[in-house]
Amino acid sequence: MAVEKTDVVVVGGGQAGIAMSEHLSSNGISHVVLEKNRVAEAWRTGRWDSLVANGPAWHDRFPNLEFSTCGPDAFPDKESVADYLGEYAEMIKAPVRTGVEVTKAERTADGAAFLVETSAGTIEAQNIVAATGAFQSPVIPPIVPAEAPVDQVHSFNYRNPQQLRDGAVLVVGAGSSGAQIADELNRAGRKTYLSVGPHDRPPRAYRDRDFVWWLGVLGLWDVAAQKPGTEHVTISVSGAYGGQTMDFRRLAGEGVTLMGLTEGYEEGVLTFRDDLQGNVAAGDANYLEMLDLADAYVARTGIDLPEEPEARQQFADPECLRNPLRALDLAKEGITTIIWATGFRQDFDWMKFDTFDEKGAPRHQRGVSKEPGVYFLGLPWQSRRGSTFIWGVWHDAKHVADQIAIQKSYLRYRPPTEV
Repeated sequence: MAVEKTDVVVVGGGQAGIAMSEHLSSNGISHVVLEKNRVAEAWRTGRWDSLVANGPAWHDRFPNLEFSTCGPDAFPDKESVADYLGEYAEMIKAPVRTGVEVTKAERTADGAAFLVETSAGTIEAQNIVAATGAFQSPVIPPIVPAEAPVDQVHSFNYRNPQQLRDGAVLVVGAGSSGAQIADELNRAGRKTYLSVGPHDRPPRAYRDRDFVWWLGVLGLWDVAAQKPGTEHVTISVSGAYGGQTMDFRRLAGEGVTLMGLTEGYEEGVLTFRDDLQGNVAAGDANYLEMLDLADAYVARTGIDLPEEPEARQQFADPECLRNPLRALDLAKEGITTIIWATGFRQDFDWMKFDTFDEKGAPRHQRGVSKEPGVYFLGLPWQSRRGSTFIWGVWHDAKHVADQIAIQKSYLRYRPPTEV
């Protein structure tokens, strides 16, 4: 059987793969997009039931199509986002093949191309783009042994409070996922504990403008790298319940018990670092810094936006913040479930190329690998702060597609003596 050939194989049919397809088509480059499940599958089955986008519909979308299921200032639910991406793929006639899993990609024997082995056969390509996104393999830290008498669930597999068995719940991780899940569980009447690590917590909105608008006018979406020492600091922001600032003092006032970073486990007792107050204070500082930057922008430009002094008012410190718990006996507190909102690791084991560092992270410049013909898309901070957002990945995809087109033009060059 003849091996299928194409210019580019794009692996992944989510927002990154769809954006990549649009820009490859604009450059006239033949390609296929391979998706092992459905288009935007992670939005459908890798999120909890009530999840909504963390950015409003007017902002977190591709430039050429608006959301039809909600108003521009609403936060689309996960099914709407998945449907939107599917609609976009159809609109641009993206050559997506669903139900096709890529198992290995390696260079041909002569090094001139790549062989991409899939569940539907082998494809030969001149280029390969890993567009598998930032959320690939859920990570649960090896703190609580699997045989401990408590259910352990990663946030990727959490769906709703009814899914969990009766009892209190500990959520580990205070980024957007952990904070929102803890909020939902508490609202559902579950006794909820939340382990809070280092985080940023921007205002959801300020002076009649959403947080994403402020990042735009302040030029912060285009920041190319995080400040040294903050590379792994999570951001706690929410579009749930119409959009709200994730304030941990508010959550505690509503019944959530806060602790510091989860540190260890022994004989049914979890221990926590003595860093809760410092973590919350750092989050407060980040919040106030955003307000200061916004106020300075208004003063400098004269733009007419209403003042909002109440945004600087702070909830009272709850008891759990004044006197943080350092240990928690799971059985005594009736905790039957731990939800680990502790992030993901990238999995590129299927790529048999020498283009990864000692931790398995891609070596690249804005998605262009050190390995000729190998590209990445959808990585956190691939080119800027906004790289993992729908609109951000679209712009990164344009750059990657343009680089592929440029390389093709170089390879077509022939000196006059060879013509």
